[in-house]
Amino acid sequence: MRRLLIVIGVLVILAGILWPWLVRLPLGRLPGDIVIDRPNLKVFVPLTSMLVVSLLVTVLMWLLRR
Repeated sequence: MRRLLIVIGVLVILAGILWPWLVRLPLGRLPGDIVIDRPNLKVFVPLTSMLVVSLLVTVLMWLLRR
């Protein structure tokens, strides 16, 4: 459990350091992401972005366990 928390902490720190470059990635604007923008309502459902991030995290965790 300690190792997992340390890895998560390091990933959060890295994401914070790399944030200026991470916001330039097209996540959230991929085909398949649903945006409903009306005058008093904005709904954003990042379906494709969630699948891509999930796939990347799965591959990363699989590589770390080997």
